[in-house]
Amino acid sequence: MTQAITNLARLTLRQLRQMASDLGVTLYSRKSKQDLVSAIAERQERRGGDLKAIEAELNPPARPQANTRVVFLPRDPQWAYVFWELSDDDRRRAQSEGASHLSLRLADVTGLQDGSSHPHTLQEVPVDSHSTEWYLPVPLCDRDYRVELGFRAGSQWMSLAFSSVARVPALHPSDQILDQFVPFSLDASAPAPQPVTTPIEPSDSGLHERLYQSATTHFRSRRVGSEVLHELDSQSGDQRGLSDSGAGLWASGRNESGLGGVAPRQRSFWLVADAELIVYGATDPSARLTIGGEEVPLSSDGTFHIQVPFRDGEQAYPIEATAADGEQKRNITLNFERVTPEDNSNPASEAKAEWF
Repeated sequence: MTQAITNLARLTLRQLRQMASDLGVTLYSRKSKQDLVSAIAERQERRGGDLKAIEAELNPPARPQANTRVVFLPRDPQWAYVFWELSDDDRRRAQSEGASHLSLRLADVTGLQDGSSHPHTLQEVPVDSHSTEWYLPVPLCDRDYRVELGFRAGSQWMSLAFSSVARVPALHPSDQILDQFVPFSLDASAPAPQPVTTPIEPSDSGLHERLYQSATTHFRSRRVGSEVLHELDSQSGDQRGLSDSGAGLWASGRNESGLGGVAPRQRSFWLVADAELIVYGATDPSARLTIGGEEVPLSSDGTFHIQVPFRDGEQAYPIEATAADGEQKRNITLNFERVTPEDNSNPASEAKAEWF
């Protein structure tokens, strides 16, 4: 039994899983290598099978002399899968120099092309000297990493192979925001409205004119009754006593002869308005950034950009950046206060019909 377990331990995880499948071991894909070895040995003992016969059935291909290499594959924003091959010559050379601890070095190389890495980001992870694969936790997502395979002999490091550079995906949605914010003053007067058929040049029109055109275009499509007559008169160039705001003889309920009028009408009306607060900045790409104690992800160049609701009252945003080694910190606190002195707004779902 002991000899069988020893022979099984020399097989790779893939070979053990195929053997477990042939022997009918349940949940073999979820078991560790040690659990697989125990389950297969127990099943073989019950069956009275011969390990050598089973290995012959598997008929593994002859393996050529392996060259030392390491491959780094990001699995998700928090974990990466690393597997490697170690040549017998490199293993014997390491043992002859007194190195017995096989290790993986994970380095952040974002934005670097000369083979160097960012300071204070190198992490060394000891692994089983007879393993050929390992899962590594990723310290920070949305970054470029490279893995180095080597042996540790006391304070000396023996480098064996480097992996290719791979990008770890971001944990959060894309920080690219296509919104364009245009500063404007409410004290500025709106320019004269243009006919609907006239195209609006973005370089010559301000925010007020765009709001006016959008509002009036939408309003024309909803007008009914006598308002349609007003719009047709305005489009034909005959104002018939109407001012720019549409007030005139018709709006007062009088026609041009002073006789007759317009019957009272019923219409619902509504308005909604709110504000957002934008907090942005930048720090070292490898730093840890928190706002109010909550960690905020950084982009590849170290910038950050968040949009939060801006409600009435005072809001404080303490921002703190901590270096990757935890020895340096920078902080800033931003206080904002919003006051809404008047609010006579209502959403469309709460609009009520009114006579006017």
